Amino acid sequence: MTSGEAEVTAVREKPARLIGGPGLLLVWFYGVMVVGAVSRSAYQIATEFDRAPLAYSLSAAAGLVYGFITYSLVRGGETARRAAQVCCAAELAGVLAVGTWTLVDPGAFPDSTVWSDYGMGYVFIPVLLPLTALFWLRKARRAG
Repeated sequence: MTSGEAEVTAVREKPARLIGGPGLLLVWFYGVMVVGAVSRSAYQIATEFDRAPLAYSLSAAAGLVYGFITYSLVRGGETARRAAQVCCAAELAGVLAVGTWTLVDPGAFPDSTVWSDYGMGYVFIPVLLPLTALFWLRKARRAG
């Protein structure tokens, strides 16, 4: 293999970027949500877990999902894009399920979660973010 062929192969193997243009804004929003959800749930779990264990555990799970999506977007490539797409769909399902649950049975959540009332405490970013990300990831698949 010549050095020119090696360079072409190296370029071909580099994962396609997912954070160009609007994708960079998605990474920023997911990064903010990671910090918000993880720090909030860590504090609540450490200081008052017995008050609302389900709510605090769901907020921690949301933070982990946000972290994985952020990592996948930054990593890039088709496998990471598919993984982010699956996680965004799961995130959306979680937001819709928990949001509905908090409206139907408010007593089940003595304290709110990141996804309570469809993310109302976070200016509805938790419901808008996965929709936007799914659209972007679908567009990134077509572009790649």
